[in-house]
Amino acid sequence: MIQTVWPYLVLMLLAAGAFPALERQFGWRIFNVLPPIVLTYLLVTALAVSGLWKNTAEIQAAQGMLVERMVPALVFLLMINCDLRAIFALGPRVLAVFACTSVSLFTAFVLTYLMFRHWLPGDAWHPLAALSGSWMGGTANMIAVKQAIGMSDTHLAMSLLTDALCYSMWVVVLFSVARLAPAFNRWTRATSSAELVVAQTRQDSPPTTDSVLLWLGLALLVAAGSAWLGARLPASGMVSPTTWTILLATGLGLVAAHTPLARLPGAGKISGTLLVAVVAVLASQSNFEGMGRAPLYLLCGVCIIGIQAVLLALFAKLFRFDLYLCGISSLAHIGGVAATPVLAATYARPLVPVGVLLALLGYILGTGFGLLVASVLSMLSA
Repeated sequence: MIQTVWPYLVLMLLAAGAFPALERQFGWRIFNVLPPIVLTYLLVTALAVSGLWKNTAEIQAAQGMLVERMVPALVFLLMINCDLRAIFALGPRVLAVFACTSVSLFTAFVLTYLMFRHWLPGDAWHPLAALSGSWMGGTANMIAVKQAIGMSDTHLAMSLLTDALCYSMWVVVLFSVARLAPAFNRWTRATSSAELVVAQTRQDSPPTTDSVLLWLGLALLVAAGSAWLGARLPASGMVSPTTWTILLATGLGLVAAHTPLARLPGAGKISGTLLVAVVAVLASQSNFEGMGRAPLYLLCGVCIIGIQAVLLALFAKLFRFDLYLCGISSLAHIGGVAATPVLAATYARPLVPVGVLLALLGYILGTGFGLLVASVLSMLSA
């Protein structure tokens, strides 16, 4: 049994790297259903439940410190490739689709909670709040919301499973409806966006040794500075020092994204590595307690996606949106930056940058969106 920090850290790093390496090497079909990050979480959770390590004071202190510093550092790095000027240059039509998708998703979360709140007493709304952060942005936003509202690690397991399974189902649906685009566009009286051309978003160059060290140092400096300042800003029930820390790291990342610093390569690669490492550390603190209610959250996830789809279709009819933009915007919310370009390329290659930029916009807004949903669900639960 592991009782000290260094063997624990070695195990976390090995677990975090195993499934991404297997996906890159073999490309097994299971990764289309359960992404490597979810398999990493499940593996480390299983190891934690098996008692491979003991939660000594030393290991608990390391876990707390790692999460406290790595999450804001991760958020900072994720913002580096977000170019707000390129996003707004897409024009009002694309941004209107994104806004309508956000409104549809927000409404879907609230309505679904109202439908199931009698089966979700106390703080059982937490997984839905964290899920909303992921379904606006990505897993990093989910973790940021989780930290901000003080959600338990058991609840995080439910959020991750709901995210993975419902997202996989929705990807299949969105790929399948591409052939219905002409009929959908006739119904909405929309013109196809297939010919829409936008400038390519900035690509992240391969990292170098010096860029890796510089980015890690900057990210940790931002994390420490944000934590120091966040502890000195006014706090309330929903805006804690942790919330301020994450919001400050987001803002600093957006500022850095519009400076020459953004040309330094490697931020994207490092943020991806940090994300898997954070999930592994979080999983190491969890157990299977309460997992009997997981099917209920899966049902909630299906309802949220279904309500969002219906509302977005109504918005499309009202504002004459075409199916391609609706599908890309929906997956930019629920799937994030990894899956959206693939869907966009399937619809029409000129739309790939649109998918990337909308997914990046979701990353920017994801934590704030999740905290807004959390505040509404908290009031409704009372």
